[in-house]
Amino acid sequence: MIQASTRWLTADQATRLILDRELDPQDVVRAHLDAIDRFDGRIHAYIHVDRGATTNRGITLAVKDSQPVKGMPYTYATPSWRDRVAEEDAVPVARARAAGLAVLGKTNLPELAAAIGTTNTLFPPTHNPWRQGVTPGGSSGGSGAAVVAGMCTVALGGDTGGSIRIPASCCGVIGLRPTPDRIPSEEVDVTVLQSRGPMTRTVADARLLFSIMSATAQPPPANSAPRRVGVTYAGADAPCADACRRAADALSDAGHDVEEIAWNPDPVTEGYGTVRRASMASFPADLSTFGPGIQKLAAEGRGLTAMDYFHAFEKATDAANRSVAVPLQTRYDFLLTPTLGLPPMKIEDVPSFLGDAWARYVRFVLPVSFARTPAISIPAGLHDGLPVGVQLVGRFADEYELLDFAEELEQMPGFGFQRPPEVDG
Repeated sequence: MIQASTRWLTADQATRLILDRELDPQDVVRAHLDAIDRFDGRIHAYIHVDRGATTNRGITLAVKDSQPVKGMPYTYATPSWRDRVAEEDAVPVARARAAGLAVLGKTNLPELAAAIGTTNTLFPPTHNPWRQGVTPGGSSGGSGAAVVAGMCTVALGGDTGGSIRIPASCCGVIGLRPTPDRIPSEEVDVTVLQSRGPMTRTVADARLLFSIMSATAQPPPANSAPRRVGVTYAGADAPCADACRRAADALSDAGHDVEEIAWNPDPVTEGYGTVRRASMASFPADLSTFGPGIQKLAAEGRGLTAMDYFHAFEKATDAANRSVAVPLQTRYDFLLTPTLGLPPMKIEDVPSFLGDAWARYVRFVLPVSFARTPAISIPAGLHDGLPVGVQLVGRFADEYELLDFAEELEQMPGFGFQRPPEVDG
């Protein structure tokens, strides 16, 4: 008999129980496979599951299907690579295996990771475990759904323009975008914005997975002196703005110095439109096999010149540095924003990639990507029964300091992980 509570164990809890000989590590694998059998037929978080996965640590890992896992499908959700199987592990996956984690399977994403929902032509759409028919976000939507539904301990996502933080907010989990290249990637990234990072149910688990995958050690905790935090929620829909205000008030009540800052995302979203079209056009695949939307954007990307790309990147980076990097370098320890400009929506209402409604959705995550700084999305309660999140942004390569501060917010009333009732059986 599999205990239902086993699937909700954090990595730290599982480790302690194993050390005390109160838990067989494989019980965690069995609990997650059981949850997949019971719930993934309607959620569709996974595109492949390894039923022979093993762990000596009681921790299971789900991996976004934009990253290779030896012997598993590696489709990137495009018909061009429908039958591709990875010949070796991505570096962070190999490090996770070496650390004793069970690689449980591959998770769903939109084609070429180019959407803020999780639909494609190869697999069924991924649904939000909080409510059927609602998007889990994207592009790491399968990873976010698997974590929040208790179908794995932790997951690996990828984030160019918000693809970890968006589903983390929509699903109500922790999503860390590290500084680019802190976690290695074998993928050629023409945008130089891509970051791989953990999606978890606690900040502590995000810290552990980041440490394993970046091969870095947690430094001694920073002092607990009051921090200076710049906050903005300009242009956010009311539920997202309200969550950010609550976080700002909580941090202020805890003794931190919180003050409003300016935010100018429009030049960033405009520049990213050019940069991302170019990246889609660069995929080494047959353009005719792409879905209609991706085919159109990739064709537009192939019509760009090098100067188009450089001017767009320069414009977006300059605006991002003014909003994000310079304030962090000169005045603030952290920035606080809503993670998203809009709350989760129905799958059919997800705005088209790089369109006007998309720009409002990503107005807080995208400037952070171009500033190349680490950021983390933290669950900030519910609106109309669906999760909303807030984003904390840290200084370049200071992930551990950011994680420590995020953990402080996570432990305040109204923040942190909650189990979705629909899958809490």
